[in-house]
Amino acid sequence: MNADESDEAENPMENAGVAQPSHPLKIALISLHGLIRAHNPELGRDADTGGQIKYVLEMARELATRPEVGEVELLTRQIIDPRVSDDYAQLEEPISDKAKIVRIPFGPKRYLRKESLWPYLEMFIDQTLPHFKRNGLPDVIHGHYADAGYAGAQLARLLRIPFVFTGHSLGRVKRERLSIENGDEDILEKKYRFTTRCESEEFALETATMVITSTNQEVKEQYELYDHYVPARMEIIPPGVDLSSFSPPPAGWRPPESIAEVERRFFCEPNKPVILAMARADERKNLDMMLHVYGQSDRLREMTNLALIVGTREDIRGLPKAQQVVFEKILYLIDYYDLYGKIAYPKAIPQEDVPEIYRWATVSKGVFVNPALTEPFGLTLLEAGATGLPIIAPNDGGPRDIIANCRNGVLIDPMDAGDIEKALLRALTDPDQWEEWSTNGLQGTRAHYSWTQHVTRYLRDIKDIHEHSTAPSLTISTRKRRLPSFDRLIITDLDNTLTGDDEALERFIDLISHNKHVGFGIATGRRLDSAMELIEDLKLPRPDLIDTDVGTQIHYGEHLTPDRSWRLNMGFAWQPDEIRRVLDSIPGLYPQAEEKQSEFKISYEMDPTVSPSIPALKKILREAGLRAKVIFSLGMYLDIIPVRGGSDLSMRHVLWKWGFAPEHVLVAGDCGNDAGMLLGRTLGVVVANHSEELNRLRGRPRVYFAQAAHAGGILEGIEYYNFLDKIVIPNDGSE
Repeated sequence: MNADESDEAENPMENAGVAQPSHPLKIALISLHGLIRAHNPELGRDADTGGQIKYVLEMARELATRPEVGEVELLTRQIIDPRVSDDYAQLEEPISDKAKIVRIPFGPKRYLRKESLWPYLEMFIDQTLPHFKRNGLPDVIHGHYADAGYAGAQLARLLRIPFVFTGHSLGRVKRERLSIENGDEDILEKKYRFTTRCESEEFALETATMVITSTNQEVKEQYELYDHYVPARMEIIPPGVDLSSFSPPPAGWRPPESIAEVERRFFCEPNKPVILAMARADERKNLDMMLHVYGQSDRLREMTNLALIVGTREDIRGLPKAQQVVFEKILYLIDYYDLYGKIAYPKAIPQEDVPEIYRWATVSKGVFVNPALTEPFGLTLLEAGATGLPIIAPNDGGPRDIIANCRNGVLIDPMDAGDIEKALLRALTDPDQWEEWSTNGLQGTRAHYSWTQHVTRYLRDIKDIHEHSTAPSLTISTRKRRLPSFDRLIITDLDNTLTGDDEALERFIDLISHNKHVGFGIATGRRLDSAMELIEDLKLPRPDLIDTDVGTQIHYGEHLTPDRSWRLNMGFAWQPDEIRRVLDSIPGLYPQAEEKQSEFKISYEMDPTVSPSIPALKKILREAGLRAKVIFSLGMYLDIIPVRGGSDLSMRHVLWKWGFAPEHVLVAGDCGNDAGMLLGRTLGVVVANHSEELNRLRGRPRVYFAQAAHAGGILEGIEYYNFLDKIVIPNDGSE
């Protein structure tokens, strides 16, 4: 085979620690869930298509106006589903001259809620790598929300590219609040996947060079709940409002037909001031409280009309159950308080007319009210303020900062009906107060919340990060590189995967020997010397690739040529002496023999009946300020490795360098340290004698659980995928 020259001439110090040259920045924004398109975004369609969608679109559009930015890519998910527009099936869509949406196909083609995307994120990673290879690496990767935070952090670790994270909302905050409202932890976990989400947020926070937040409260009361809370990495940069769209009504303004139709259909006295509430159908938005306040207040009903703009709907019965519940409450309370002729609740308002809704309420001398139980930021408050409409909002999160900066309204207790009524009457009965708040809102939003200001601060930090970062590891040039001559590759663990069935092992060796178009690789937790000794004892063919020490060392071919660019990654944040100091004294952890240890691997035997749990051990390391991966295998072995190591990243590194499609790589394993390479677009095989920790992979796409054990299971997997001939993937999980 000709794979052994892959890295031999590489200078390990080349580009290491050298600042990047200055050039127009390429920024990759990642936002994976919901429905994202450049024109008329369907905001409020569901719980996943809200403020975050507007945030990333407007941020991309503003970034692209700057001369120091060369290109902006907004990476999201391709969706092919008759229930939604064909727009979401386009692989690319321009946002502006230098910005575009790139839709990456991964997972099922149909539209999924965000909680259902978790099993497919490794497939997004594997699909994004060839996109970057074709179109060039970004200078910065910026993940939005936990799902894109996880995926973006994985890409950033692999490519050694600076990573920025914006959480938008945080799992631990949501779990705490919902646990108070509904104490059934099992139901909440099943519905919201909090364990996966919170661990992904920890992973993103650990990786991020910078974390962008919107408010002081978000930093001090929300991110502080996380082990990887590092205040020095937090930057408070409030989102902006599109001031070209959201502006005060000009003289002689008249409502568009969509709003005139609302007046005709819903209001008996359309000239009254409008109390405007705009939110998606979510119980947290507390819209039923607004109806109670209005329904119980004779003065409000006499003086005003109430308009509820609650997303878009065609048939309430076709909505998700949680949204149905919200609408059922709204309709019940309208009937209970007999609010007909006083309240509007249209099924849809054209997206282009949304700014006109605020102007409509402003012209009526009305008020905008946000009664949400919690409000991380509140873009609708900025939109209202930018049109001159006074605001009433919960004393929580973003509204505190917005009203402190703009002085254009009042904070309320969203659970106190009397407090809400008092605030509304203050705005609606005092003309001088209304004018003051209206003027302050116009001035304050422009002074504090323009996208121009947001992006100026953002780019100041991004340019500093970029200038002080090293070149991406996979762009480091080599003087000599021969690519492998085979067109597909089998990579397997050694112990208990290849070993354990001598007859099946003989058949496997024969298969490798007689199929020269198939490469052979080993991925093992053993050290290189120990692995090579076992390979010789088993009379295995010389591997084209050997990945040792739990994905922290890679060697190629006949001469065991080291992959120096991979080795450059391993030293990042690695503090082995400190890790040993913290863990050696932990009950139930027993350091393995010296020959089991290596430069980038610290190995213990673990007694789970005595030791802390794996999540607890991760927390112990985090609280000690130590960054490392914790890998548990076979119910008793614990390996601690660098954050940029592991079989998941090492496999992707090799495939990038060799130009291999993951569909041409079959990987086989039996225990926890194999889990990383079994996920994604490679063809996974789990042998029948696997350890319990791999059961979590059942049902994952492209992970086949063989009936046969040891090497027999690998042979079964080869047959299952028809791997020697025209490859098939029966378990692709695309639908």
